[in-house]
Amino acid sequence: MMILTNVTRADVHKLAQERSAELIKLVSDLIRIPSENPTGSQRQVVDFAEQYLAEAGIAYEEVGENPEFPCIVAKMGSDEGFSVILNGHLDVVPAGDLAQWNYDPYCGTVTDTQILGRGTSDMKAGVAGLLFAMKVLKDSGAKLNGNIRLHLVSDEESGGEFGSTWLCNHGYADNADACLIAEPTSSDNIEIGQKGGLHIVLRAQGRSAHGSLGGFKGDNAIIKLSKILDKLPQLTTIEGHFLPSQQHALENSIRVADKKIGEPGAGEVIRHVSANVGIIQGGTRPNMVPDSCEAIVDVRLPIGVDHAEIEAMLAKIVAESGVEGITYDLLWKSEGNYTDEDAVIVQTVKKNAEALWQHEVVPAYQWASSDAREYRRVGIPTIQYGPSNTEGIHSYNENVDIEDVLKSGSIYVLSLCDMLGVK
Repeated sequence: MMILTNVTRADVHKLAQERSAELIKLVSDLIRIPSENPTGSQRQVVDFAEQYLAEAGIAYEEVGENPEFPCIVAKMGSDEGFSVILNGHLDVVPAGDLAQWNYDPYCGTVTDTQILGRGTSDMKAGVAGLLFAMKVLKDSGAKLNGNIRLHLVSDEESGGEFGSTWLCNHGYADNADACLIAEPTSSDNIEIGQKGGLHIVLRAQGRSAHGSLGGFKGDNAIIKLSKILDKLPQLTTIEGHFLPSQQHALENSIRVADKKIGEPGAGEVIRHVSANVGIIQGGTRPNMVPDSCEAIVDVRLPIGVDHAEIEAMLAKIVAESGVEGITYDLLWKSEGNYTDEDAVIVQTVKKNAEALWQHEVVPAYQWASSDAREYRRVGIPTIQYGPSNTEGIHSYNENVDIEDVLKSGSIYVLSLCDMLGVK
């Protein structure tokens, strides 16, 4: 262990740079541990992270109410001063069809420029950066004017009920001043806001009859519901309500989304409600007129859109259709949520990212959602910033650039120094 006296910010950064090989190995080691959710176990990857913390001399505790999805919490520093949470998830989505991969999804192979495997971008490279940053600060002996709280969870890919949601509901985020989640972004944007979400469960009730009499007898529930689904694009005409102070980030977000999604005009998804009919279930046999049909619609809400607007538009769609026997439930997950662009955590990470990457790093809103909503829900300024190549996330041949991993690790170290008074 390297112990320094009168430790400066530059000393800590130098130590991180000298240990770059350790960070790359940590990412590779994490990738080699399959932690698929919902198809696998989280025990091995949780044990690995706990061993890393123990060897670093950082006290940790395993908490939670579901033993299949444990949480790891750790803390270092003093109770006085600035308090920042570092959050990451250890679980990954399933690898899927192995024939679609050009390499073993759990190989953790390190090439000249990349690290390969499931979870490299989402988000074991980010988790590794957080663990590495804490260990570097611990080994440096730097005096922290405040504390770092680590939250590692293992069920983010299945909704977060037993992870970040549970931690926030049980006081583990209380009195924190900021939260940094190492979810994949890109080197040129910081996520400062996300859409809200809900599921609409639509049901149509019909009347059964023999299929040979279809169109002459009975009441086809599938056809009834299709008339509603055909009008659902009206939901996407609803726009968010952004404050004047949010216009800069909104413009950044539309530009970033256009570039990442790669479809002309797709950036408007940031400004508008989106609605995707994801599941339809109806009927029992082709020779029977179906007497029931159900559809589940995934809806994402831009910042400022509330329950009343969605409910009013849905009621309008049903009324305009003229179809009787339609019922629905709205299963709310969250409203749109955001962190102010001038928050300390935003400006600190932006400054350090721009210094290392030598290009502009813009605060932007995201068209999806993540555990960030839970920390914002309890009033903590929260951002996401992490290494990634977005093409392979939740798909095949996932990878991350080594340069992105190393720079992100340094950005975490430097930003923690700045927020915790290491000059």
